[in-house]
This record gives sequence, structure tokens and C-alpha cells, in this order.
Amino acid sequence: MKPREEIGIAIPISAVERETAISKDTLRMWERRYGFPGPTRDQFGDRIYPHAQVEKLRLIRRLMDKGYRPGKIIPQPYHALLELLSGSQLLHDNFNQSDLITDLLRLISEHRVSELRSALQSQVQNLGLRRFILEVAAPMTRAVGDAWFRGELAIFEEHLFTEVMQSMLRKWTGEARSTEQRAPRILLTTFPNEQHALGLLMVEVLMAMEGAECISFGIQMPIADIVSAVAAHQADIVALSFSQAYPRTRSSEGIMELRRALQPHIEIWVGGGGVARIKRLPEKVMEMNDLANIPAEIARWRQKSDFSR
Repeated sequence: MKPREEIGIAIPISAVERETAISKDTLRMWERRYGFPGPTRDQFGDRIYPHAQVEKLRLIRRLMDKGYRPGKIIPQPYHALLELLSGSQLLHDNFNQSDLITDLLRLISEHRVSELRSALQSQVQNLGLRRFILEVAAPMTRAVGDAWFRGELAIFEEHLFTEVMQSMLRKWTGEARSTEQRAPRILLTTFPNEQHALGLLMVEVLMAMEGAECISFGIQMPIADIVSAVAAHQADIVALSFSQAYPRTRSSEGIMELRRALQPHIEIWVGGGGVARIKRLPEKVMEMNDLANIPAEIARWRQKSDFSR
């Protein structure tokens, strides 16, 4: 008897998940909610997907990576998705990140708050939320920090940008959150005396867009309380953010203490400018050095945990 993967031209759900980076759980949810994809069943009773549907799913995944929401693009025909992707790529080619950051820094230094908010909101509308975080918010945060370090921005101006961005991100986090949250359940926080929450908010939005269940405890959470919260909420992952200003020794020792206190199956993900200064991370602690990797890491966790079949 031939393996399931070789039956006809359709492929099973596990192969679709690998090829499209769309989880099995999401595929089933779309099937119920949108009527697409529409798999048939093989002789084993398992879902199998025609080649044409897999190709459309690949397009949908690429458009989602550019910030489009599934409900807006799944009902559209294949040719319309191709046109949408082409237009999005053209927008990407014309997007000059350096000039934009220079303009935003000028608005901050000139205290033009309403124009700063409008400019940021415009970029979200043009780029989509995911691309905005990866291509505007994250590099802009680094640029503001560098400008403050060089003395080009006052501390109150750095705080102004942070408050504007945080207020917008909190609003978008609610909008990005999946209506069917599912594993992994992720606890987000920072260690005591780490007051920079902006990076953590960006991570939360991106994780929420992947359908993860995010439980944010804000900043400055004692390690003992993190351990207690993980047990109380049955968290699968602890996500921590470290700014460049956070002492390297304190972050390194704190991560090791937390790792020893948690059960081995609970993952710890760490990110932020301060992580690069840690010489060696403990085993089973993953450095999240690129926000763009969040979808792949959540997919990896789900595959490893065999979240659903």
C-alpha cells in the first residue's frame, strides 16, 4: 500500500502545514469559518488537499506575512491574490525606511505629537500591522535609543515616542488577537528594574497575530512571581525582554535562576538589545534575535508539541 503522501495529487494536512507554515489548527478553523480550504478525505479518513488549494494557501501565507488579515483575503480568487501580492511588493520596493525614520525622528525632536501619531497610523495602513512592526516600529525604536545615546534627543523626547508607540500598540494588540486563541500559552514580562516595555509589546502583537494566547504581566516581575504565574496559568512559554541598558550580569544570572526553577518542558524565549551582550545562554533558553522569526518559532512549538492532528 502506498504512503498517504503518494495517493493521487492531493497531499495530507501535515504536508500542507510544512509547505505553507500554516498550522493544522488554523487550516481546520478556516475550513469551518470561511469554507476554505475544502479538503477531501483519503481512505484513512484524513484530510487531503488538492494542489490548487495548496498553491492558494501559499499565496495567503505570503500576504499574511505582509500584514493582510485572513478574513479579507481568503474569500478572494487566486488571480486577485496574485494582483494583491504584486501591488504589495511594489509598495515594498518603494518603501524607503531610512527616509521615514529620519522624518519620524524630526517629528519627535520638534515635539509634533499629533503629526507623529498620524504618520505612524498611516504606515500601519500602508504596510499592514506585521510589516509595520518589523520594518518601522522595531528599527525606529532602535534609532530613537541611539539618538538619545548620542545626545540628539532628550530623555523626555525618548519617553514621548515610547508612550505614543505603546498606546498605539496596545490598541492594535486587541485588534490582532485571534478569536480562537490556542496554544502556546505565552507569559510575557520583564525582570525587576527593566522598565522598557515597548519591545515586549511588539512581540505580543506578533504572537497574537499567530493565534497564540498571550498573557502579559507588564514589566518588572520578580522571578519567584514569574514561576508562580507560570504554574497558575499553565503557561507553555515565558517571553522576556531585555533592553541594552539592563545589566548583563543581572540578566544572565536571572535567566539561569528562572531556568532552574521552571519545569524542563516550559520554554524560555528572550529578546531585545540586551540579550546580545549575554555570552552564553543556558540550555533550553532560545534567543529571539529577529522578530520576523516569531511565526516560524510558534509553528515549531506546535509541531513539537503535536498540538493537534
